[in-house]
Amino acid sequence: MFGNLAPGTRSILLACIGVFLLQQVLEGVLEMWFALWPLGPLFAPWQILTYGFLHGGMTHLAFNMIGLLTFGNELERYWGTRRFLVFYFASVAAAALAQLLVTRSLGQYVPTVGASGGIYGLLLGFAMMFPQRRVVPLIPPIPMPAWLFALLFAGLELYLGVTGTRSGIAHFAHLGGMVGGFLVMRYWRSAARR
Repeated sequence: MFGNLAPGTRSILLACIGVFLLQQVLEGVLEMWFALWPLGPLFAPWQILTYGFLHGGMTHLAFNMIGLLTFGNELERYWGTRRFLVFYFASVAAAALAQLLVTRSLGQYVPTVGASGGIYGLLLGFAMMFPQRRVVPLIPPIPMPAWLFALLFAGLELYLGVTGTRSGIAHFAHLGGMVGGFLVMRYWRSAARR
């Protein structure tokens, strides 16, 4: 079933599914320790990465894993597993830092879960590596180049984040994941020129 998946992509997929199943059994225990809590008594440094394995429901998990399979598998095959994992987890960490800044500035004290920041980083990486590759979103199902797809998603996240639409979704974390991915790509490109 998972034979065509690159090893890093497969490992992230299986870890997220496994952790989600544990969440159903342990009912809130994992969230207490491993969700990304705002800076305060429940925050711990490891949460900057561990929150990315937790999910808020089956739909949340499904959409993130579709994104992982769509963008991550091809990027891993192109970059190799080590570089792919560095890129993915840098995006997850950048998303966490963006979310910590937003919750601090807004005075919110709710935990964040989900791999979305990493997935948005992968989306940006995919668009930068394969800008003309055709992508067909679920809604609306209109083929478009990857660069346009990434730009539209970034614009939508910025709009929803600024207007506060659909509160409960970490829009600025998604953007943080894209920024983290962009910075990693810039670093790699500048290092290659030296």
